[in-house]
Amino acid sequence: MTTWVALLRGVNVNGITIRSAELADLMYALDVGEVTTILASGNVRFTADVDVSGRAHLKKRIEDALRQRFDYDAWIVLITLDELEATVARFPFDAHDDARQPYVVFCSEMAVRDALVDAAASLDPQEDSTQPGFGVVYWSPPKGRTLETPFGKILGRAEYKPTTTTRNLRTLVKILR
Repeated sequence: MTTWVALLRGVNVNGITIRSAELADLMYALDVGEVTTILASGNVRFTADVDVSGRAHLKKRIEDALRQRFDYDAWIVLITLDELEATVARFPFDAHDDARQPYVVFCSEMAVRDALVDAAASLDPQEDSTQPGFGVVYWSPPKGRTLETPFGKILGRAEYKPTTTTRNLRTLVKILR
């Protein structure tokens, strides 16, 4: 059994509402176990008799079920709990800096992660502090300016919508509990 974390992109914003109980029901219908939803922002932890070699198939099953049940263009990033734990442990910035947001941008494709890292390399690190990680980009923008920073604008591009999702480090810590 592997413990997985599905990070749904774009739910409970822009008119796409998925209640935690409905998400849990959907997951149980996919024959997974120990389903726990965390916050109302599309985070679900569960167990499945699928190892990392079956990740792509499991991801597709979940996305297809979300599309069918909730009638929206669903995208998720699917990681193991161990991968999430390692990602949180490696956060390179001061997570307690009250002037900044501690974000992790998850990328379901390494080519996308590499493109984001390349794009961030030319940006002002005072405004857009970024560091690459395995399958992620760590990001620490100033509070209140997330969507306005150059890196925030890059992340908002349609080309990244199906392959990325961003979470606050505090949310990720809650998922690990």
